[in-house]
Amino acid sequence: MTRRAPLAPTAQFKQSMFQIPLRLLSTSIGRKVLMSITGLLLVGFLIVHLLGNLTLFMDDGGATFDAYSDALVSNPLLPLAELGLLLLFAAHIALGLRVSLQNREARGEPYVARATMGQATPGSRTMLISGLLVLIFLVIHLLDFRLHGGEEVHESIAAQVIERLRGGPGALIYCLGMAALGLHLSHALRSSLQSLGLADTRCYPCLARAGRFLAAVMALGFASFPLYFFFINKA
Repeated sequence: MTRRAPLAPTAQFKQSMFQIPLRLLSTSIGRKVLMSITGLLLVGFLIVHLLGNLTLFMDDGGATFDAYSDALVSNPLLPLAELGLLLLFAAHIALGLRVSLQNREARGEPYVARATMGQATPGSRTMLISGLLVLIFLVIHLLDFRLHGGEEVHESIAAQVIERLRGGPGALIYCLGMAALGLHLSHALRSSLQSLGLADTRCYPCLARAGRFLAAVMALGFASFPLYFFFINKA
């Protein structure tokens, strides 16, 4: 019998790196870890997205927001970034659905955060529902701004965005979507850090407050755009 030659160190490293996500996907804890990682990465994207959108409030006729948008659109790495973001969303959604089904199969046993805390919160009880509502909002949001963004080519990007935010139905859908996002994020920080093993039981109250604060900042931050342009700056 011939013995297989051992792999070179570089080949062993590549093989082990490829096997890590597969091993994580094969266990319930691993799936929660991956869901937490993708979720935290998406939160990072949302923070950057919010900071960029805040330039809409600058009193310069939308010039800063247009420059910010043009810099993104003209970046040659944009298609790669969009693909990575799409994969992140797809992975987080798929893992979230799998973890939710996994919890239901366990005779309604609560998610790991609830199991250790001994109590449920509105955010923890509605993670699946709020996540699906955020997904529906994202689809509507992308269809609106992507498919119809080029109709008024004579206007700046900022003018097109503001015009849509001033519409009653659009503003309402946007605010409802942000309410769902806030509800989802209110439980996300604590549960993500706990699933990653980065949270001690003594830190749970602080993490819960930090999670609610983050959720409020993100939800109110994004909702401030339609509220401002619909109720205050109607000119």
